[in-house]
Amino acid sequence: MEFYEVLKTRRSIRAYKPDAVPENALRNIAEAVDQAPTACNRQPFKLLLVRDPEMRKTICANCKFGFLAEAPVIAVMMTNESESWTRFEGDPAADIDASIAMEHLVLAAAAEGLGSCWICAFSRPQMNEALKIKAPWSAFALSPIGFANGEPRPFTRKPLSEIVEIVG
Repeated sequence: MEFYEVLKTRRSIRAYKPDAVPENALRNIAEAVDQAPTACNRQPFKLLLVRDPEMRKTICANCKFGFLAEAPVIAVMMTNESESWTRFEGDPAADIDASIAMEHLVLAAAAEGLGSCWICAFSRPQMNEALKIKAPWSAFALSPIGFANGEPRPFTRKPLSEIVEIVG
């Protein structure tokens, strides 16, 4: 799919078919995540693409969205603040870097004809414990990955003039 078409058509999908996700699609998504720019190119993140049924059940038990269980793959993005660049005030940029990588993930999924839905509404400590994620790593975001079961809800965008100002 052409890049600007991907941007215009990508939606958060909240209903999934049980159909398996092709290996080449997962590989393309993984490569897109790998290409995400990060501060000082440190890549302070790790992506788990979870197909294992038991691990998917564990993730779903710690996240309130029922549609997550419908998808055949659940992406778990983890961050490592000790590997990230830090701002001058000392704040680590790991969450920013992982956010860019997650955006690459959802756009790549759309380009592959797959649905996704970026989810951060979960307890990081609880998810870390459930998935046995050890420090310095921490669960950051989730996304189901799979074929959409139906059309996404329509949505509206603010006028461009409200969100962009060209200065100079």
